[in-house]
Amino acid sequence: MRIPTLTTDRLLLKPLVAEDAQQIQKLYPRWEIVRYMVASVPWPYPENGAENYVNNVALPDMAKGIAWFWTIRNREIPDKVMGLICLYDEEDNNRGFWLASEYQGQGFMREASIAATDYWFKVLNKPVLRAPKAAVNSRSQRISVSSGMRLIKTVKKEYVSGLLDSELWEITRDEWNARRVQ
Repeated sequence: MRIPTLTTDRLLLKPLVAEDAQQIQKLYPRWEIVRYMVASVPWPYPENGAENYVNNVALPDMAKGIAWFWTIRNREIPDKVMGLICLYDEEDNNRGFWLASEYQGQGFMREASIAATDYWFKVLNKPVLRAPKAAVNSRSQRISVSSGMRLIKTVKKEYVSGLLDSELWEITRDEWNARRVQ
């Protein structure tokens, strides 16, 4: 299945390609972004970290049809990557994202999250979306709350910044569709 470009009022979500690694490498290795990522993310982030991840993890998983990755871009500046959002057909880990700090607090991730979640439910026809996150990641929590998700579990989990409380948030397709009609 070919992954389409998704559009919102302000954003283009373009399917990830190998050439995006160069821009990702410049944006991603910042403590404020990486600290709440899973512990498997290397820190300090290596010079070839984005290239390795894109080419050896993300693109192969997209080719297998178990993951959908998009770069997040402003429609007015379509050549510039702002962040990344992905969907994974993996138990208790269906959506993840990051946004460069200079773009945070402007509603971009909420907008991207709505588009990706619509794709998960309406195109992929999945019955439930679950998103894990560090409990201290209040910005990510706000996106879950505003989209109607509910907290279903809290456990300890290793993140780049250490052992933290980790939350699992959930919304069903029926709940999502009922909210989207309003």
